[in-house]
Amino acid sequence: MAELTSMNWNVSSNRQAHHTDKFYSPELILRRGQLFTVSLGFRENVGSGQNLTFTVSTGPNPSESAKTKAVFQLSNGKSGGWSAELQANRGNTLTISISSPANAPIGRYTLSLQSSFFSGQLGTFILLFNPWLQADDVFMSNAAEREEYVQQDAGIIYVGSTNRISMVGWNFGQFEQDILSICLSILDKSLNFRRDPANDVAQRNDPKYVGRVLSAMINSNDDNGVLAGNWSGSYPGGRDPRNWNGSVEILKEWKRSSFKPVRYGQCWVFAGTLNTALRSLGIPSRVITNFNSAHDTDQNLSVDVYYDPRGNPLDRGSDSIWNFHVWNEAWFTRTDVGPSYSGWQVLDATPQERSQGVFQCGPASVIGIREGEVDQDFDMPFVFAEVNADRNTWIYDSTTNTQMKSSSESSSVGKYISTKAVGTNSRMDVTEKYKYPDGSAQERQVFQKALGKLRPNRLFRATSAESSERDVQKPSISGKFKVTGLLVVGQEVNLALNLKNLASGRKTMTVNMTAWTIVYNGTLVHEVWKDSFTISLDPGEETQHPVKISYAQYEKYLKADNMIRITAVCQVPSEGDVVVARDIILDNPSLTLEALGEARVQKPVNVRMLFSNPLDEPVKNCVLMVEGSGLLRGNLKIDVPNLRPKERSHVRFEILPTRSGTKQLLADFSCNRFPAIKSILPIDVAE
Repeated sequence: MAELTSMNWNVSSNRQAHHTDKFYSPELILRRGQLFTVSLGFRENVGSGQNLTFTVSTGPNPSESAKTKAVFQLSNGKSGGWSAELQANRGNTLTISISSPANAPIGRYTLSLQSSFFSGQLGTFILLFNPWLQADDVFMSNAAEREEYVQQDAGIIYVGSTNRISMVGWNFGQFEQDILSICLSILDKSLNFRRDPANDVAQRNDPKYVGRVLSAMINSNDDNGVLAGNWSGSYPGGRDPRNWNGSVEILKEWKRSSFKPVRYGQCWVFAGTLNTALRSLGIPSRVITNFNSAHDTDQNLSVDVYYDPRGNPLDRGSDSIWNFHVWNEAWFTRTDVGPSYSGWQVLDATPQERSQGVFQCGPASVIGIREGEVDQDFDMPFVFAEVNADRNTWIYDSTTNTQMKSSSESSSVGKYISTKAVGTNSRMDVTEKYKYPDGSAQERQVFQKALGKLRPNRLFRATSAESSERDVQKPSISGKFKVTGLLVVGQEVNLALNLKNLASGRKTMTVNMTAWTIVYNGTLVHEVWKDSFTISLDPGEETQHPVKISYAQYEKYLKADNMIRITAVCQVPSEGDVVVARDIILDNPSLTLEALGEARVQKPVNVRMLFSNPLDEPVKNCVLMVEGSGLLRGNLKIDVPNLRPKERSHVRFEILPTRSGTKQLLADFSCNRFPAIKSILPIDVAE
């Protein structure tokens, strides 16, 4: 009787054909809808193996009705479902090609064989989404985009503010050892899986479903997911979100701690980690930054911002405007809302608002957002408001418990929506994908359409910018903060408040100014400076009032965001108050990385870090953290000696490249005076 003696998964050729050869893990990783070959060796000739029956199954309670199990014979010709065909019969070895359907659930599968001479498991494989296959919901036809959005394991995330866009590198590392397996276990730890495992696994054929579950699981709210968020400016028992260089360490730490939430994340950390999970499972994805991003909590498409008469920003009301917010876009078809809404879909893992009782967000069609389709699934009103909400500024006086509207703006939210360009590290602006040009007739039309869908029983919207401009007096003065010196941590901050009298008569005003250090989402940390003065201006007259904030005033309260919010409330008797506000970002000293020699695969190369302490005081507790997929396994943590005032530090370390091509080395330097200084070094690795 023929006995099965060997089973060859042809891992190398199958993985190459399925574009999974970049994964470091040795197992068989396949993409759905595409055939793979296995070779079965027997002790003697078995003919054409007609009586072979295969079974594939995934999940805890596999069933044919849920399509999590399939039983199929060796036959000639493919069916729509799972099938097996004889490719070659060389004496005692049968080479068999097995095909999976293009809509099979993704995940870990077991392959079994039943025959007259062998019954049992042959082994396991992982099945992923297939962006190379037209029949797959995640199909992406453009090869350069596919390379970037599926295969690229390092990237750039934009941060900062509208007048100072900067970038940080991020190591997605989706191919690193164990990362794919951890991303599959994210699905197995979800609330949906815990409630109904069989149903959850059956729905893993759908990228909408998988994306939504991941958006819930990357934050730890509700479900003990991957990352705990913290925007307080204080990060005890965890890491300052600005110190992470990528997702690999976060995901490994989550697994190592028996799946306890990793502390701490902020929006780009959630987005970078979600991007790793999406790309690892084969869903094309990218990271998006929205500057002046609105957080509208009550679906009225307007955000209210408050100040007191002394010029202090107030933490009042639940709405806010973040200097920037980072989310993801994933690429797939939307059979549920209609094919015209296919393509990029917003997924957001930052826990901001509950959706169906859980902190999750998306998928929301980008095309749908541009067209104001706020009644579509999923979470369209929230995402629409993030890029479109009106901004109302109020002066709230706690002594009289009264508030006065100071201004209303319809085009200050949703600026410079950015992502890394395909194939280069330059910034690509995608604002026009989210909305028509600000102020255009189409943009206002879409806004009113969205408003009508959200508030159908209101004839007009009293809070929209057009109508509320009626209840805001035209100001008789204008003001603006101008930067008059270098904005550098460790040095005095120099600005000027420019004021102009727009009226035909003389105006006397009192100006109250404050400066607060903040976290990028507007969380107030501490007041660091204040000033008041009274001034009279003739018609058309302009004046400049200097603002000087010393390092001693702000050093103790500046967070890793390096952000200071400066506000002036200008009070003209018997007229409305005018609020002038500006957020500034201070530059860190530079951190320089250089490779000392040519980088080649499997050949160690030294890298040097240079850092000069710019301060007149020593810096201590200095740590350098380095990572980069394809350049070193895991990450390096190097303790750097204390630096005297103005002292220069040189640190050398060794990396061992494992992959050829352009790779990204990322460094984060932290010490008691500079919580997070970043550097990126692209390294060309030769074969």
